[in-house]
Amino acid sequence: MVDVKLYTLLAVIKFGNYTRAAEHLSLTQPAVTQHIKLLESNLGSKIFNRIGNKIKPTNEGQILIRYARRSIALYERMKQNILDERRHVRQLTVGITHTAESNAVAEVLGKYCVNNPGTKITIITGSINKLYDMLKNYEIDLAVVEGKMQNSNINSLLLDTDSLVLVVSNNHPLAAKSIVTINRLKKEPLILRRPSSGTRNLFTAHLESRNISINDFNIILEVDNIATIKDLIRRDIGVSILSRSVCLDEVKKGEITVLPIENLGMTREINILYHSDFKYGDILQNIMQEYNQVVGYYSRI
Repeated sequence: MVDVKLYTLLAVIKFGNYTRAAEHLSLTQPAVTQHIKLLESNLGSKIFNRIGNKIKPTNEGQILIRYARRSIALYERMKQNILDERRHVRQLTVGITHTAESNAVAEVLGKYCVNNPGTKITIITGSINKLYDMLKNYEIDLAVVEGKMQNSNINSLLLDTDSLVLVVSNNHPLAAKSIVTINRLKKEPLILRRPSSGTRNLFTAHLESRNISINDFNIILEVDNIATIKDLIRRDIGVSILSRSVCLDEVKKGEITVLPIENLGMTREINILYHSDFKYGDILQNIMQEYNQVVGYYSRI
């Protein structure tokens, strides 16, 4: 079993102080304090520094937190797998980026569950870095992300190749074009993802490779939610740079127009990442097949 003091440690990290952690764990604050002191005594390391009213993990504390998360995740996963085996069911936790959430991936996972009774999938959405971290710590079984992860313990399976495109409303003058130049794009009101998104970073990197700054563009809004961006485009508030894969449904329905940007071929891989000891290889193949069918349907425009 996992040392209960590790659960206390993660509660302190989650809530930022001992009092709220104690309330969450149904413990007294002195008990939480004692747990942390015992961990420090056992490891011979200081876990937290106090800065004003806040606590901040030390470098050694960060190491402990990382391994605590991994130990608890593995233990909880073991218990769940034993229970699933007893019930003859399979449960998976899949992490997907915001881009993957908006394309065919969520639909594919849903159809897989419908077609395979006894399977339950929990979807967690987050940034690429967050999902990498969760996968390394066994907090998720699979991650569907743009790009790969440089880790010898993590395998990758190519799901698709995606590209970034300019997205405009059907009423926009550019909708009648087959391609847009960068100079023309600079004149348009741009609605972009936040700087932390992979889509935004890829766009910025390709611009910089041509000695062009993102600051040369007329960025009027930064929005994380892709559905909101597409809705703003339909209302002619602005144009955007998005993954082609997140626009499949709207393009098929004739609701928006996508077109490439001249001399800016922004392509990237979409991969399924998983640990080398992942035991459900058949699920990976079935997800691949289902994905190809769904994308094939949207491609028949």
